[in-house]
Amino acid sequence: MSYHGTVEPGGPPADHELTDLVITKVSVGPMDNNAYVLRCRRTGQALLVDAAAQAGRLLETVGDEPLRTVVTTHRHADHWGALAEVVATTGAVTVAHPRDAPAIGVPTTRLVEDGDVVTVGEVSLSVVHLQGHTPGSIALLYDDPHGSPHLLTGDSLFPGGPGKTTPDTFGLLMRDLESKVFAVLPDETWVYPGHGDDTTLGRERPHLAEWRARGW
Repeated sequence: MSYHGTVEPGGPPADHELTDLVITKVSVGPMDNNAYVLRCRRTGQALLVDAAAQAGRLLETVGDEPLRTVVTTHRHADHWGALAEVVATTGAVTVAHPRDAPAIGVPTTRLVEDGDVVTVGEVSLSVVHLQGHTPGSIALLYDDPHGSPHLLTGDSLFPGGPGKTTPDTFGLLMRDLESKVFAVLPDETWVYPGHGDDTTLGRERPHLAEWRARGW
């Protein structure tokens, strides 16, 4: 497999080609945000996870296929800086959790809760609410019927630990990560974070106790 999950600011996107879905990862903006274009192979329809910055680059990555949906993983402005321009250009539906939607600078068309389903063409993705980095942070889970699961985590899980929290919210995020992610998904689950390289749950699982002990 040629996909390794590493992209550079200004560099080319990387395509993770699955049987029914192609996940394209691209780095945008001054904070090296990862944005992901998910494309259904059967219908050609596309979904964007985090219209973070550089709307033109994001739209170029989407290409000529219809962009129907933009999911914002959480309220922090570096994850929705290009949302207004992308939506104005494409008419895409916007999706976010109700606890973060009011702080996102573009109206949310569809509010989603833990366990809800978001579709791209004929492919279904499950919403996983991971509170802690922000109150309404969400991940998207693609339980690939042909292989390992794929989890887009925003800023809730990175290689090396959970996303930034406060002392009051660290326990909330660890609880949700352990109960909703590590307890139910296999080691082979591919993790796509909001910044930096990809990882797998198997690579991170041995360090859960270490994360709890250090408090971040």
